[in-house]
Amino acid sequence: MELIKEPWPWYVSGPCIAIVMFLLLYFGRTFGMSSNLRTLCAIGGAGRHAEFFRFDWKSQKWNLIVVLGAILGGFIAHFFLSNPIAINLSENTVRDLNALGFTNTGQSLLPPELFSWDAVFSIKGILILIIGGFLVGFGTRYAGGCTSGHAITGLSSLQIPSLIAVIGFFIGGLIMIHLIYPILF
Repeated sequence: MELIKEPWPWYVSGPCIAIVMFLLLYFGRTFGMSSNLRTLCAIGGAGRHAEFFRFDWKSQKWNLIVVLGAILGGFIAHFFLSNPIAINLSENTVRDLNALGFTNTGQSLLPPELFSWDAVFSIKGILILIIGGFLVGFGTRYAGGCTSGHAITGLSSLQIPSLIAVIGFFIGGLIMIHLIYPILF
């Protein structure tokens, strides 16, 4: 008997996220992946070079469990819960991606034109990683948190700055995919 692997429906995954958020808010914690990077940098001694990393990182050790859970959850989802079928994309999307140079569109979540080692270690791939990493790091610091922190924790606690940040993330994503991405590829 073959196990059919389907994504969890919204009425299961949504309440699970809500329960986690309720528990975090109840215990006075906030969720966000960028704060984990700050904690890891502080553990590594970055506080000797920058004031931003001088804080009591031991009080944030609990948050590193989130990173471990994300890694473990991604491993389990990929190797045990993934359904390796083709992705159902509209004909317009397939045509647009083929025009941008993507082959076998819809056959993989991670197209090799972007995620193969050859693509990553090309001059264009390295420049995209460096510039993209800088922009994401700068944007995360400037916005006071990352997309997960603002969109999940900030919005669930009704913070106006998080709403503004999330709107900005969406606008930035639209600008990227419609204006900048076609130039890069």
